[in-house]
Amino acid sequence: MQDFTGQLAFITGGASGAGFGQAQVFGRAGCRIVIADIRAEAVETARAALTAEGIEVHGIALDITDRAAYAAAADEVERLFGQAPTLLFNTAGVNNFGPIENTTYGDFDWLIGVNLGGVVNGMVTFVPRMIASGKPGHVVTVASLGGFTGSSLAGPYSAAKAAVINLMEGYAQGLEKYGIGVSVVCPANIKSNIAEATLTRPAAFGTSGYVEGAEAIASLQSIYQHGMEPTVLAQHVMQGIRDNALYIIPYPETKDMLDQHFRAIIESIPAMETDPEGAQQRIAALMEWAAGGAKVFVQPK
Repeated sequence: MQDFTGQLAFITGGASGAGFGQAQVFGRAGCRIVIADIRAEAVETARAALTAEGIEVHGIALDITDRAAYAAAADEVERLFGQAPTLLFNTAGVNNFGPIENTTYGDFDWLIGVNLGGVVNGMVTFVPRMIASGKPGHVVTVASLGGFTGSSLAGPYSAAKAAVINLMEGYAQGLEKYGIGVSVVCPANIKSNIAEATLTRPAAFGTSGYVEGAEAIASLQSIYQHGMEPTVLAQHVMQGIRDNALYIIPYPETKDMLDQHFRAIIESIPAMETDPEGAQQRIAALMEWAAGGAKVFVQPK
């Protein structure tokens, strides 16, 4: 995708932060925009700001963990615009920090439910509709640099983002034949209000094992205020779509860390000469299966 004029973009978390930056940048490029966010008042504020710029925009209050509500939102988009989105942005996310050993079931359910479950819901809701439309498209999912490494202070968040990265790799392979590209954005730090995410945590998830409240929010805000501007990140995303890039990581300061991390993984694998016969047997079995047996899993319905 090179020309964004007339494209229809559905953006979760679109009322603020990275999502609002995407709405601004892609709206200015000629996209019709749908912003979805759990905060109805924020949706209206963002919608008004985008409209004032002359951007065609529609707003939907949406809890991305609610599958029925997600399906209703997709129906609403198709009813209003006469088509499925050609650009899907899975951007909404939440975080919270604390010792991993203090993590409660509620912490896991909320953090993984939004950061991974919300992406799953977006893909299952929209991908079949995008395929059925027959139009070229692109999916952009915001993960995190934290998805490449574990974290003793953000365990569930990092685990969810790791799963999202892996999932997008799979979708990139599967959707290529339909003319739908897939990119996963792995930011290090964005200037956003995600520090206030705990304010949207439903009471049903019970007590957190982490520190919450004004002091925790202020601590996180001291980091995020120095993050990349959302519109700058969105411009990198736009270029990533044009390049059909799987990974979008526009943070040069992270390169050495990732190099060391993955080098340690590679160096943990023994040399081929330690088990040449077993390795060849396993390779041959896998190749034989890929050439024949795997076909049973990709037969059309």
